[in-house]
Amino acid sequence: MQKLDPKRVDPRGRKVKILATVGPASRSPEMLARLYKAGVDAFRVNMSHGEHADHEKTIRAIRQMEKDFHRPIAILADLQGPKLRVGKFKDGQAVIRHSGHFTLDRNPEPGDETRVQLPHPELFGLLEKGQRLLINDGKIRLKVIRADENEILCSAEVGGVISDRKGVNVPDAEVPIPALTDKDRKDLAFAMSQGVDWIGLSFVQRPEDLAEARRLMGGKGSLCAKIEKPMAVRRLDEIIEMSDGIMVARGDLGVELEPQEVPPLQKRIVNATRTAGKPVIVATQMLESMIESPAPTRAEVSDVANAVYDGADAVMLSAETAAGDWPEEAVTIMHKIARQVEKDDAYLERVRFLDTPPDKTTADALAHACMTVADTVAIEAITVFTGSGSTARRVARERPSVPMLVLTPSMTTARRLGLLWGAHAVATKDIGSFEEMIAKGKRMALRHGFGSAGSKLIALAGVPFGTPGSTNLMHVVTISGNELDKHEG
Repeated sequence: MQKLDPKRVDPRGRKVKILATVGPASRSPEMLARLYKAGVDAFRVNMSHGEHADHEKTIRAIRQMEKDFHRPIAILADLQGPKLRVGKFKDGQAVIRHSGHFTLDRNPEPGDETRVQLPHPELFGLLEKGQRLLINDGKIRLKVIRADENEILCSAEVGGVISDRKGVNVPDAEVPIPALTDKDRKDLAFAMSQGVDWIGLSFVQRPEDLAEARRLMGGKGSLCAKIEKPMAVRRLDEIIEMSDGIMVARGDLGVELEPQEVPPLQKRIVNATRTAGKPVIVATQMLESMIESPAPTRAEVSDVANAVYDGADAVMLSAETAAGDWPEEAVTIMHKIARQVEKDDAYLERVRFLDTPPDKTTADALAHACMTVADTVAIEAITVFTGSGSTARRVARERPSVPMLVLTPSMTTARRLGLLWGAHAVATKDIGSFEEMIAKGKRMALRHGFGSAGSKLIALAGVPFGTPGSTNLMHVVTISGNELDKHEG
């Protein structure tokens, strides 16, 4: 595998991050390295598919890549969550007539064109007349006529072929099931044992759903709540507060809502998460046609571009890199779209259209000041010294015009920042004095391609050094020729 000289690791040239899903098309060490070089900043391991042994090999290969490329790389383990499914049919499938009646019941016998088992007793007695049931990603649409403890009689607004174990969505009711299944608990324990950086919690409906995952994580890793249920939107602010980041999971969200409802909701979720100063990921079907095609549609390009213009921290590739024919090409075009958008003269105005007033703290005031100074003076980068990453998140919330070089003594923090807008994180030894901070900031800026002789940098840190939550110092420095000589020497 090709190794990068640690003294010549260039920044990506964009602030939005790319999260790519690993699967059969991309799990080999060789393809993972190609995807990283094409622009991937973080990798998603989908626990819905594959065995733990496969995922362990993937995680091991990514950690080896960190050593080869001298860069921290974030890993997000995405839990499957409580997927509702119908039972089985006599012939493996049946046809539901348009406008006909169809019953979901608790009878375990194989189904036919009139009925099938629904092996989820919590739904019986919960549903009411007029509520909808969507089967097979919404291809079949049923409306409840009558529901009791044993049967749910429906009329088929849209019929069609239904087969064994197809998924069921219930958009009009809050289903009283926990966000973690037994499988999820095992997968979570495995992910924690492997040292993953983020956990994606699926089908979150309420803030309480996050509590058990938090407990099982034991203070390790960051928790990303996936918003894919309309019920979650009702308590969105509380869910954001309870999580470390948010994913706009447009797949199931698009099934349970009308298509025209998804774009404004996506913007609402992105804005709310950004206002809270936490990373937000836009996911699902971003370059869907590239599963089979080497080039995206113009509409897909616009979709990715709009997410970047909205100020999302990261954009995600799913089947495009997990199972598609063109994984490297999908990453390359997403990288190019993001870079082109961020070159647009109107980009900065667009991402700052959202008002994110700083909290009344010294740290937030200084983060806001970094943005103002960078707009006023020719600044090359903001050098952020942080232990937990909270200072970097504060700066990113302001969407400054220049990138952040984040220096942290914690590899764990450096990895987690792989999903944070504008952050180029480096794990390095801690600093002990003001002079050491200035010298290291200049040296690391040169090493990582953030400036040259004469470039100005903003240094943001807290005194006393090494004290969490003490951000209270901002300093503008200039790289001199002497530092350039030292770096090259």
